[in-house]
Amino acid sequence: MNLTKFKKLKFQSYKPGKYEIPNLKKARKIIKLSANESALGTSTKVKKILRKSISTSKYPDYTSKLLRKQISKKFKCDANKVICGSGSDEIIQMLCQLFLSKGDEAIVPEFSFLMYRIYASISGAKVIFSREDNFKISVNNIIKKVNKRTKVVFLANPNNPTGTYLSKSELIILRKRLRKDILLVIDDAYFEYMKDKNYASGLKIFKNHKNVFILRTFSKIYGLASLRIGWGFGDKKIINALNSIKPPFNVNEVAQKCAIEALKDNKFIDKSIKHNLFWGKKIKKILEEFNIFTNEISANFLLLNFNRCKFSAPIIERKLEERGIILREMKTYGIDNHLRLTIGNNMENKFFIKEIKKIFKNV
Repeated sequence: MNLTKFKKLKFQSYKPGKYEIPNLKKARKIIKLSANESALGTSTKVKKILRKSISTSKYPDYTSKLLRKQISKKFKCDANKVICGSGSDEIIQMLCQLFLSKGDEAIVPEFSFLMYRIYASISGAKVIFSREDNFKISVNNIIKKVNKRTKVVFLANPNNPTGTYLSKSELIILRKRLRKDILLVIDDAYFEYMKDKNYASGLKIFKNHKNVFILRTFSKIYGLASLRIGWGFGDKKIINALNSIKPPFNVNEVAQKCAIEALKDNKFIDKSIKHNLFWGKKIKKILEEFNIFTNEISANFLLLNFNRCKFSAPIIERKLEERGIILREMKTYGIDNHLRLTIGNNMENKFFIKEIKKIFKNV
């Protein structure tokens, strides 16, 4: 009996970074600096929730009402324009289902979060890549790619994996130059880390704009990556349509309760931002001594450029893995001779610095 035919998938599937190192000596502890996870773990408020006994026999609130209320309170936005998902990935998927069909086009930056292109492709749309200028998203290059088939433009600001960003004025110009019927999706995943005066989050700029949709996540600074929870903000008509295709009970009760408490803990967020800035600057300075250059501190990671270094990225990747340290290779993103380093906790950062110095000292 022949297998029932299924769609031919004409794209490269998502490949997460490594989480283990084959043949590593058992005595060595693995330090994973590859997934842009929270350096300080989770808030003490969240830990209290996790210690409580939560019933698993009942379905969770399928509207995430209390969480949306807390989001509304913290970010001064309309709770009726908020949708919660099993990670912001799920919301990206639903946006593609809602807006894209065969014959449509979605524009994504040349180097960007891989799920934009993957979900757009699954929906049947053609993915169009806009060229970046020195790893920075270019407004002009996005506009050049627009045609009558363009339905959606995706971008993260700051951008993953490059760590570059568009200023407030550049984002406003982009929205003005796009056709009114094109949806601009701005992923604010790393906005908390941005402190430059010329930057503003997508939510802050476009809170009242009908054709801009904002993505947010609890996986980064809030440290809830394993709970899979994110949210989106957009026009009420878009939110209603997304709710009509959203899977029932898509955000579990533990995730909802932890996210609510995470939003309340401003001290933890402030501490995380200060930690990230301190270690980001310190690591950046040390790496430059070895001709490894990076982006400015704009998120909880650094994109390491080895083009002027005596070692190539694959060699450094291998040497670090021999010492139990995992960084993210960038070939998956189409970037040669680069690695992405997540800012870790104090112990992890100190160990990384010590080992990278050893590598160059032993040349």
